[in-house]
Amino acid sequence: MKQAIHVWHLQITDLAGIKTIQTSSAPRKYELAQAQSNLPEFNRFLYVAVGASCQWYMRLGWTYATWQQFLEKPGVETWVAYLQGSPIGYFELEAQQTGSAEIVYFGLLPEFIGQGYGGQLLEDAIQRASQLAGKRVWLHTCTLDHPRALPNYLAHGFEIFAEEDLVDEIPDAPIQPWPGADKSQI
Repeated sequence: MKQAIHVWHLQITDLAGIKTIQTSSAPRKYELAQAQSNLPEFNRFLYVAVGASCQWYMRLGWTYATWQQFLEKPGVETWVAYLQGSPIGYFELEAQQTGSAEIVYFGLLPEFIGQGYGGQLLEDAIQRASQLAGKRVWLHTCTLDHPRALPNYLAHGFEIFAEEDLVDEIPDAPIQPWPGADKSQI
């Protein structure tokens, strides 16, 4: 089904003055680890588990080789937040030759939204991206993302530098790790 999508492009250019709110002095409530192996299966799992509730669709058609090629690019990193051994969210970064780092994907598994992890995980993503960047950390979000995504980014110091509207073909049914996994339908 064709759907109109509004996209916001955001950036932080004052990396020395990165804005943090509430969580930076609090101990992290989860363990954060960088994925040390390029495992397309794991990144696809994270993409689907986090993105299903927001209708992420752009990578669904990626082949194993496409995932592998992306993960092997210099400057690409995947970081996972774990709570008692289970993944609760992740962020994917890509350092760019321009002195920028993109937060390519960021999010929590639906069961962990609204529990205070999102702001803290975003701070971790910004900190690591700023280490990779030097000049600018940027990302994009859209009307398909969680309704709190844009306010969270703005609260952490991102500024909108561009907006665009597009129409794209979105899957009729939300993606799911397996049939019947959409808990909102139960």
